[in-house]
Amino acid sequence: MTITNLPPSLIPTLSGEYYTAPEVFAQEQERVFEAMWFCVARAAELDKPGAFRTYQVGRESVLISRSRDGSIKAFLNICRHRGAKLCTEESGEVKRAFQCPYHAWTYGLDGKLVAAPNLTSMPDIDRTEYGLINVHVREWLGYVWVCLADEPPSFEADVLGAVVERLGDVESIERYGIENLSVGKRITYDVKANWKLIIENFMECYHCATIHPELTEVLPEFADGYAAQYYVGHGAEFGEEIQGFTVDGSEGLDRIPGVAEDQDRRYYAITVRPQVFINLVPDHVIFHRMYPMAPDRTVVECDWLYLPHVVESGKDVERSVELFHRVNQQDFDACERTQPAMSSKAYVKGGVLVPSEHHIGEFHTWLQNKLGVSATH
Repeated sequence: MTITNLPPSLIPTLSGEYYTAPEVFAQEQERVFEAMWFCVARAAELDKPGAFRTYQVGRESVLISRSRDGSIKAFLNICRHRGAKLCTEESGEVKRAFQCPYHAWTYGLDGKLVAAPNLTSMPDIDRTEYGLINVHVREWLGYVWVCLADEPPSFEADVLGAVVERLGDVESIERYGIENLSVGKRITYDVKANWKLIIENFMECYHCATIHPELTEVLPEFADGYAAQYYVGHGAEFGEEIQGFTVDGSEGLDRIPGVAEDQDRRYYAITVRPQVFINLVPDHVIFHRMYPMAPDRTVVECDWLYLPHVVESGKDVERSVELFHRVNQQDFDACERTQPAMSSKAYVKGGVLVPSEHHIGEFHTWLQNKLGVSATH
C-alpha cells in the first residue's frame, strides 16, 4: 500500500511496514543478507593462523579464520554434532583447532573434523563430510566478503559493478590502495533504526544543510541538497578555503600516493548493496559495514583507514576522524528519530521523495524485486 495520485515532483516511499514488520525483516535476511556478498572482517586483523572472528550474517553466525596455508576460510559457526555454537567469542585465537564446548568435537583450521570423544570407535564417519560447513569467501579492498548462498551471485557484477556504476570504472577506487591502508580508528555504532533508513539517508543530501553544518562547510555543494552519488564519476569538491577533510577544514594527513590529480580535493561516496558504504578522500578512506540485527536495530562498524606510516607514527588523526564521526552521529540520530514513525498510522502508506531523492525509489524497487514483491514505482 503506497500513496497514490502524487504530483510529478513527488514519488512514494516504501510503506511503514517495510521498516517494522518481523516478517519483512525475515524475508530480507533470507533473500538479501544470506543471498548476496556481505562484507565482514578487515583481513589484516586475522594476522596469524588460528585468528578468528564471528559475525552475524542474516540469521546465521559465521566464523572467519586464517588457516595454516595463510588463506582465509569462512564457516557456519555451528558444530555438526548437536548444533552448539562453536565459537562464542566475537574474536580470538586458537592454537591448532576449534573445539565445541559442548561435546568436544574438534575441527582443524581447514574445517575438517579432527577429533571427538570415542571417534576412533566410529570409523564410518567421514571427517570431511562431518566437518564445518563452508561459506563462500572473497578478499577485496583488504576486507573479507562472504556469501551464504549455495551458488553465490557474481562478485564482479554485484560488488565491483556497484563501484563501476558509481565511479565509472574499478581503477578509480584501486588508486586508493585500500588493501594496503591501516585502521587508524574504528567506531561501532548501535543504531535503533532499520537498516534501510540508514541506506536511504546515506544516498541523499537533501538533509545535509539541515543537520550537517561541519560537512557542508568542507563540501559547500552539499548545502544545495545534491548527493555525492547523483551522477557517475562525480566527486564533491572541497571549499576554496578548506585545506583537508577535517572537522575544522584544517590540513589533513599524508595524501595517498595513487590518488589521481582529478581526484584530489574531492569526496566520493559509494553504496555497495546491501550493507557497505565507502567514502574516499585524498588522505584517507572511511569504510562502513552495516549488520542488520532486527527490524529496528542495526550495528554499524566504521573504519578510518590511513597510510600505514601515518598510523604507525602515532600522528593525531582525531580532527580527521571527528568530521565523519559527527556526520555519523547526526545521520544515526535522524534515523532513530524516524524509526518510531514507521509504525504510526501517519506512515501506513509511507512518505514521499522530492526530486533530489528520486534515486532512492530505484533502491526501493531493487529491494522489492529481491523480496518478490511488485514494485511501487
